[in-house]
Amino acid sequence: MDVLKKILLRQIGAKIAYYRTLRGLKQEELAKMAHVSQSVLSRIESGKYNETLSVPTLFDIADGLQIDMSLLVSFNEVEKQMWWRTLPNELDEVTESEKDDLKKNS
Repeated sequence: MDVLKKILLRQIGAKIAYYRTLRGLKQEELAKMAHVSQSVLSRIESGKYNETLSVPTLFDIADGLQIDMSLLVSFNEVEKQMWWRTLPNELDEVTESEKDDLKKNS
């Protein structure tokens, strides 16, 4: 999987876990509202879900959290800077060209 996709999926998952905690919901509760299993939600939150995370699933999760989906997929500058600090091992495996692409997208 492309490194940028991994980074984005981890960030999205972390945001889902954050908003779920703010709402006082258990994974099982949000999973039921989002029409996914608890294990799928767990993998999404941990960033270990595959690259086929669908927009409809994100809409359902956002709906269960009572937030706009854009909150899950938009990133401020501080969040983008975290990408470089939290994934050094994965970024070591990236070619210089891919690093340049990442910098352009962040």
